[in-house]
Amino acid sequence: MTKRKMFRNEYLWKGLIMAGGLFMIIITLIIAFFLIFKGSGTFTQFGHSLAEFLFSASFSPGSSVGGESGAVGSAAFIMGSILTCGLALLISTPFSLAAAIFMTEIAPKFGNRVLQSAIEIFVGIPSIVYGWTGLTILVPAVRDLFHLPYGNTIFTAALVLALMIFPSITSVSADAIRGVPKEFHDAAYGLGATRWQMIHKVVIPAARSGIVTGVILGLARAFGEALAVAMVIGKTKAFPKSLLNSGSTLTSIIASNMGNTFDGTEYNSALWSMALLLFLISLFFIVLIHLISAKGAKKAYGKD
Repeated sequence: MTKRKMFRNEYLWKGLIMAGGLFMIIITLIIAFFLIFKGSGTFTQFGHSLAEFLFSASFSPGSSVGGESGAVGSAAFIMGSILTCGLALLISTPFSLAAAIFMTEIAPKFGNRVLQSAIEIFVGIPSIVYGWTGLTILVPAVRDLFHLPYGNTIFTAALVLALMIFPSITSVSADAIRGVPKEFHDAAYGLGATRWQMIHKVVIPAARSGIVTGVILGLARAFGEALAVAMVIGKTKAFPKSLLNSGSTLTSIIASNMGNTFDGTEYNSALWSMALLLFLISLFFIVLIHLISAKGAKKAYGKD
């Protein structure tokens, strides 16, 4: 291959990669502007305040074009999202971290051959399968366990979400633990540490930023999940009083009602405002991950 052809191929691939990156940036900006345009109507067109939208639990927006104005308080759905995703994170994180440690430090051969393959299968399972499994198994189990008239609760939705985010947290945490230099292990053993002391005192602190990134990615996945949650949470619009009450999340209320509203109505605009809120939450998680990754890189290279 001549130098001229190599030069041409290099710039060809460089141009294609740059074009792909710019395309993704443009698509993201288009989505952001579209959500801002559609979601801001609740405040600009229908005159509701941001405080009402975020902190009021009264949700009864008008569903007809040009009809009377109603209430667009989304606090019940925001609290439902926080409770469901927070509980799912509390359930899933210990098991994910234990699985990551087992497959990297305790039994790496078995972990790479068997556990890693099983986790990859979990990632590929569609959301509808998780939701249907939760509806047919977990809902009756929760109902009978707590002697409730129904099993469609926030706790049930959290269990389903915990299963869904388990692979994400485990995979990222395992990669972070694998990235700890072998010299760290050797130094710990050289100082007389046991394997558990080495894992607890050396490996986990060294991989902390990567593990936290995995946890945040799992939380972002939980906040964005709609179908599986909508199938098991009950979809009531009341403010949840406990984890054993039915409720709704931002995603479940959007998925359940967007197809039943007309464009230009207050109801439709309120749902777009929820979608905009979810987009802003996703951006917050992305920025947080970048900050944690940058902090971890500075520590790894000894920079202040």
